[in-house]
Amino acid sequence: MRRDIYQEPLVSRYTSSEMQHLFSEEKKFTTWRKCWLALAEAQFELGLDNLISENMLNELRNNINNIDYGIAAAKEKEIRHDVMAHVYEYGKKCPSAEGIIHLGATSQFVVCNTDLLIQRDAFRLIRKSLLGVISNLADFCSQHKDLPTLGYTHYQPAQPTTVGKRNTLYIQDLLMDLDYVDIFLEKMKARGAKGTVGTQATFLELFQGDHEKVNKLDKLVSKKLGFDSVFAVTGQTYTRKQDMKLAETLAGIGATAHKFAVDLRLLSNLKVQEEPFAKNQTGSSAMAYKRNPMRSERMTGLARKLLGLVQNFGATYGNQWFERTLDDSAIRRMDIPQAFLLTDAILKLFINITSNMVVYPNQIKRQLLAELPFMATEKILMEAVERGASRQDMHELIKEHSIAAGRVVKEEGGENDLLQRLGEDKRVPFSLDEIQNLISDFSQFTGRAKEQTEEFLDQVVYPLLEKNRKDLESPLDVSLSV
Repeated sequence: MRRDIYQEPLVSRYTSSEMQHLFSEEKKFTTWRKCWLALAEAQFELGLDNLISENMLNELRNNINNIDYGIAAAKEKEIRHDVMAHVYEYGKKCPSAEGIIHLGATSQFVVCNTDLLIQRDAFRLIRKSLLGVISNLADFCSQHKDLPTLGYTHYQPAQPTTVGKRNTLYIQDLLMDLDYVDIFLEKMKARGAKGTVGTQATFLELFQGDHEKVNKLDKLVSKKLGFDSVFAVTGQTYTRKQDMKLAETLAGIGATAHKFAVDLRLLSNLKVQEEPFAKNQTGSSAMAYKRNPMRSERMTGLARKLLGLVQNFGATYGNQWFERTLDDSAIRRMDIPQAFLLTDAILKLFINITSNMVVYPNQIKRQLLAELPFMATEKILMEAVERGASRQDMHELIKEHSIAAGRVVKEEGGENDLLQRLGEDKRVPFSLDEIQNLISDFSQFTGRAKEQTEEFLDQVVYPLLEKNRKDLESPLDVSLSV
């Protein structure tokens, strides 16, 4: 790694080698050659055997990975055209086939089809990582399905839920993200062989006006590249509307990760739940005791960057005049790889964090005891009525003591003494011990949180994970370099 020039942190610090390779020059240029080979094979099979021979095709096949990047770079510097520079370099390796490389095609034949092939592979890698996060969270939810904890609305203490139930909310959002990834993958098409502005005019000349063969060429090339379908119509490029949907799909994953990370940072402050903390990890250069949620904070920052990319894709699509302009080229070179690399980095963190989250039940219990007296007043009220007290009188009495207890907590910094106040008030028809027994079982305040968690896991999550067991069993690089 060079230290004297800028290095992209997504590559040097945050992302997996698998995703980095997908957007490498090696992957791009070897895929260009696979596209040229697919085009030549299809043209040969459809009758251009007067121009293309089996020997030429073998020459193309044998040199897909034999690239002299120095020659290509020098040629591009001379002619200012990357595709034609690589046509030239490929031709040097395949002298008998030189004349039929890129036959009838425009640059976007290789650029667009290669982009789509790489995006498909990248989405498949993202999908595997999504499943990894869902699997981790499912284990966590099952483990803590019946652990009561304070719920929060407006970041104010509210009715208790369970730790497991809270985390099912993240799984549900991740399942939505997975659905959109699957929809995108299902709908992916090749650009195919459409010619200079999408009319296939050059191919029609090659096949001497045979529309049927030109139509077959489009589909056959796409099939050879591994696509079941092809864009029915294009300009010079496939529609950049497709890129918008790509960005929106990936940004959805970023938004889910952002919410999870922010929630975990808040829980870390409350000291009830934390991300893993490495044995030798340093939380602060000055405050040695600190356990900063740095992974969650990093995930928040990366997600923020990913969410911000979406508007670029919309602007690029909206500025593609007629059949095509070139203002999409430079920004797509950056934004498409970055969108996938950011998502990859986010999911690596997501898997890492959820693999070993820490929960502190005693701290959770302490906070429940501090807030539950206020939330238990309805139960105390109903119990008092059952013992013959007036509901209106008891309501007024409980309100009086609740306000007083709240003042002690907020203004004096004291403990919540609501239960003691009620237990000492002779107008309340039971003792302090009886009141405390009423609320000793926290689970009575969590409703169906445990049951909802079990049902969600059994009916939705586990069947999905089982269906995708093969992907879950294949290895993923989720180690963190920093």
